[in-house]
Amino acid sequence: MKKLLLVIVLFNLVSCAELQQVVNQLPQSGAVLSNQEIANGLTAALNQGVQKQVSKLTLKDGYYKNELVKILLPEELQKVDNTLRKIGLGNLADEGLKAINRAAEDAVGEATPIFVNAITNMSFTDAKNILVGADNAATQYLTANTETALYNKFNPVIKNSFSKVGADKIWTQLITKYNNIPLVQPVNPDLTDYVTQQALEGVFTMIAVEEKEIRNKVSSRSTDLLKKVFALQD
Repeated sequence: MKKLLLVIVLFNLVSCAELQQVVNQLPQSGAVLSNQEIANGLTAALNQGVQKQVSKLTLKDGYYKNELVKILLPEELQKVDNTLRKIGLGNLADEGLKAINRAAEDAVGEATPIFVNAITNMSFTDAKNILVGADNAATQYLTANTETALYNKFNPVIKNSFSKVGADKIWTQLITKYNNIPLVQPVNPDLTDYVTQQALEGVFTMIAVEEKEIRNKVSSRSTDLLKKVFALQD
């Protein structure tokens, strides 16, 4: 990492010819890459993360059967789930969980254009900071540049999806059953914001998975450009 940082600092201070002479003296292999090549490589990496991992979340059970991102009930509603299972209503509890995960899966389809816009607008400085940054620097970049727009897109879709996939009816039935149990404290949750936040967290979790793969496994660098760019951080 120190070696790479030295290369980038020099790149901004001296000509390419002078830089090549310096780099040739460093204990590393591979050619010096231009600013544009580095930016293109990071753009490709981000696009790969979006296409490979985020697209999985749009599929049926993309959230529900993925333990990394499966959306569980908020803490204050865990008692609802536990109580229903204790009295033999485990199937209803499962349907409630499935319904909120289906809503998230439906919303993620709105994510790709927002990610593409953030990636397209990435500057060389952004790319350089990602390359020399932490192992999740690309994920952090996308989080900072897309989270608000994604929330605004996801929230109404999830609200509508609750109706489309039957989550509203399932949760009305589930909460009604729970509230009819003697001595329980009645609950009346609004899950839209919670599921939106959890859906976003799942998106960035999966992007981080792909970023880690690209940074740490040469076999995950699917193009020659990715191999060249990420060889600088090896």
